[in-house]
Amino acid sequence: MRTSVFYLLLVTLLSACHSANPDLPHVLIKTGAGDIEVEVYLRQAPKTAGAFLSYIDSGFYKNGSFYRVLNDDNQVTGSPISNLIQGGIWKTNHSKAVSLPGVPHEPTSQTHILHTNGVLSLARDKPGTGTTEFFICVGDQPGYDFGGENNPDGQGYAAFGKVVSGMDVVRTLYARPESNQAFTPPIPIYNIVRK
Repeated sequence: MRTSVFYLLLVTLLSACHSANPDLPHVLIKTGAGDIEVEVYLRQAPKTAGAFLSYIDSGFYKNGSFYRVLNDDNQVTGSPISNLIQGGIWKTNHSKAVSLPGVPHEPTSQTHILHTNGVLSLARDKPGTGTTEFFICVGDQPGYDFGGENNPDGQGYAAFGKVVSGMDVVRTLYARPESNQAFTPPIPIYNIVRK
């Protein structure tokens, strides 16, 4: 009896392991407020998602931070308002962040991953300049999609994943003290790891 129960349990566990979709890997963003679980869209945004996963595998995000927040109260009146938290290694390992080659831009018109609540996207200056820095949308942010009004070049940002568990953590972080769009103090990201 015990042997058959053990065998059934083993088969169930192995089936669960094999049913995970390799095109949708999950990662954990570990913070003091809790973990944020993200599903990464490797098939839809292979360059952006692939780069993000390679940074995770290289350990770049260990001791990173969330350092920027955009909310209804800290943006210029009359310009498009957006809501997000931004993080990475810009403040904690700036030399590494700027030493990496930019990721080729994958616009939402190509990937069809829109900037809805909980979506992760690559922060950038010009298209193709983004590396380790990313943001998480708090609420829907259509102005960040291709053709949206939040970026003058009209190319939008490269979305590549979505929070599947831990939006309560994202909202807790979003509400932390800030000054001029900067969290005061920055919020530690202990690490980002594959689940």
